[in-house]
Amino acid sequence: MKHIALGQSETRITDYCLGTMTWGNQTPEQDAHRQMDMALEAGINIVDTAEMYPVNPARAETVGRTEEILGNWLAAHPHRRADLVIATKISGRNDSFVRMGQDITGETFLEAFEASLKRLKTDRIDLYQMHWPNRGSYHFRQIWDYDPSGQDKAATLAHMADILEAADGLVAAGKLCHLALSNDSAWGTAQWLRLSEERGLPRIASIQNEYSLLCRQYDSDLAELAVNENVTLLAFSPLGAGLLTGKYQHGAVPDGSRMSLVENLGGRKTDRAFEAVAAYQDIAARHGLDPIHMALAFTVSRPFPVSSIFGATNSDQLRHILNGLDVTLSEEVLAEINTTHRAIPMPY
Repeated sequence: MKHIALGQSETRITDYCLGTMTWGNQTPEQDAHRQMDMALEAGINIVDTAEMYPVNPARAETVGRTEEILGNWLAAHPHRRADLVIATKISGRNDSFVRMGQDITGETFLEAFEASLKRLKTDRIDLYQMHWPNRGSYHFRQIWDYDPSGQDKAATLAHMADILEAADGLVAAGKLCHLALSNDSAWGTAQWLRLSEERGLPRIASIQNEYSLLCRQYDSDLAELAVNENVTLLAFSPLGAGLLTGKYQHGAVPDGSRMSLVENLGGRKTDRAFEAVAAYQDIAARHGLDPIHMALAFTVSRPFPVSSIFGATNSDQLRHILNGLDVTLSEEVLAEINTTHRAIPMPY
């Protein structure tokens, strides 16, 4: 692993990040705490969570449970808090689990932030992310029908200014270190940056978007902005929701797996996805690479700043992942990956 800058700040994060979205659902608290110990022992210094976690599915009765589990670990290990960058998220408009039907506003931003702070049992949140934008998003497989023509630019910019002002108050109070986005676009990110610079308000440090061998939209829409504006990608689903492990090939659905809970993997289960996975598995086999390690190593090899978020349902899975975080890919492997990507782009 290596350490990279978080945005243009002096904060340094590892290029791998521990994800937590199964904690409190598929992953019991004891195992989640074991995962924290293992990740820190391996040198990882950033952990990502969200108020809506756990998911698969997200439910009103479990909102905040993952943060509580992480908070319990932090309370039991106060001497480790300074070693960690804690990232969490406020949920956007939704119909089923938290603040149903409400957009993110300055008021709900502050309300959700304080609730997360309490659950995490800490005096500050290092990175606070907006899980998806009010105006809508082409992420989560919505790109195929995406239509921004109904957006209200003035309302969007007013909303951004409202949030930046709220975040500024939290920074001044010492409760928030960095503000961030998730599932946003190049235009949206550029507007957040412009407004913060014009008004002297907190700057966007990172954006958490999906990125993997199977999902490389970031290459052509946000990579240039990220490099020129010092915005770090926190890449989620680097294993394609488990597809890239190969465990779902040939119709397999292991007990307790994500597909056993979410049959279509959030729209990722397609014939072309399985075709792409088979091609990437073939590359890994020919080069003596574990396909999981190859997939993760690919994400951190990219020519833009990135920390790759991986999760594990249990500590045995985590151990396997951690054993491959020193893998680097040869130019030959990377060339073969790009050839496959050109042949089977955007499989879902």
